[in-house]
Amino acid sequence: MKPETSAQGINREAAAGLVLLSAAVLALIVANSPLKGIYDQTLATHVQLGIAPFALTKEVIHWINDGLMSVFFFVVGLEIKRESIRGALSNRRAALLPVAGAVGGMVVPALIYAIINWDNAAALRGWAIPAATDIAFAVGIMAALGSRVPPALKVFLLALAIIDDLGAILIIAFFYTADLSMQALGLAAVGIAGLVLLNRSGVMRAWPYLLIGAFVWLCVLKSGVHATLAGVATALAIPLTGNKRGTEGPLEGLEHALSPWVSFLIVPIFAFANAGLSLTGMSTDDMLSQIPIGIALGLFLGKPLGIYGAVRTALATGLGEMPRGASQMQLLGTAVLGGIGFTMSLFIGMLAFPESDASAEVRLGVLAGSLLSAVVGYIVLVRSTSD
Repeated sequence: MKPETSAQGINREAAAGLVLLSAAVLALIVANSPLKGIYDQTLATHVQLGIAPFALTKEVIHWINDGLMSVFFFVVGLEIKRESIRGALSNRRAALLPVAGAVGGMVVPALIYAIINWDNAAALRGWAIPAATDIAFAVGIMAALGSRVPPALKVFLLALAIIDDLGAILIIAFFYTADLSMQALGLAAVGIAGLVLLNRSGVMRAWPYLLIGAFVWLCVLKSGVHATLAGVATALAIPLTGNKRGTEGPLEGLEHALSPWVSFLIVPIFAFANAGLSLTGMSTDDMLSQIPIGIALGLFLGKPLGIYGAVRTALATGLGEMPRGASQMQLLGTAVLGGIGFTMSLFIGMLAFPESDASAEVRLGVLAGSLLSAVVGYIVLVRSTSD
C-alpha cells in the first residue's frame, strides 16, 4: 500500500474539520432546544455489551469516551509511530522545531491557567485542559487557505499537533488516573508484554495485536488508568516494516483503514456528546469565572505565546530550521491556530472534572478559546499572504 502523503493527510483533516465543526454546532443547538432532555437522557442510558458474567454495562457517554475514543487514540498512536520512523519527525533536525513549539505550547497555557486558578485547589485539576491542540480543526483551517500557505508550514503544523497529542497522552497517563488496581495493571502488563513478543517475533498479521489489545483495553479500563491509553500501547507495538528488507508491516494498512472512521464518525460523535453546552441559567458571573477564563486565555494567549516563543528561540539558537517559504507572520498565525484545543481539551476536561458542575464551564472555556484562536489565526494567515 502506498504511504499517505502530507498533502493527502492535510486534505483529509480539512474535510474532517468541517464534519467536526458541524457536530459541535449541532450539539450546541440541541442542548439549547426542547430536545435537550432527550439529548441528556440518551447519553445517560445504560448499555450492556457482552453476556453475563462477561459483560460490561456503562452509560452511552462512557462508551463513547472510554470505548470509541480508544480507537481514536489507537490511530493517533499509529500516526505517531509512522511519523517518527518515516515521516516529518524522522529527521532529528527537522523535528526539533515542531518539538520545541509543542513543548512551549503546552507549558505556557498550563501556567496561565494555573496562575488564574491558583487560589482554587479544585479548579487547578484542569491545568492541562488548554495545553492541547485539535489536529482536525487546526490543520483544516490552514488547508482552507490552499496554496497561499507554503506546504512546509502545513507539515510543521501537522507535526506540531502530533507531538502535542503525544504530550496529551503522557499527561493523561501520569496526572489523570483514578485509584489504581494493581491486579488489573499487572494483567495489562502481561498483555503489553505479549504485544512486544508479537512484534519481536515478526508477526505481520494485524488480528493477533488487536486481540491482545482488546484484552489490554479491558484490563486498563478496570485498573483506574484511562482506557484510551491501551489504544496507544497497542498501536506502538504494531510493526511498520517487516524483518526482511522491503517488506511492509500492517501499521499503514490499519491506519488507512481506520482513519476515515475516526475522522468522520468517532470524533464527530465525541464532539456531539461532549460539546452540548446549555446556556440556560448561565449568568455573566458563570461565564467570567476562573475555570472558563483560565481555559480560554490559556488557549487564545498561552498557545501562541508558547509556540511562537519556543520556535523563535529554537531558530535563534540554530536548533531548528525555518519552514521553507514561510514568513514570520505566517509562523505567528500558525501558532495562533495551535490554540484550537477542542477535541483533546474537552477530553482532558472530562477527566479533570468527572461528573462535576464544572463541566459546563469547561465546555464554555474550550469553545470560546478555540473559536477565538480559529478566527484570529485565520485572519493573521490571510493578511500575511496578501501583503
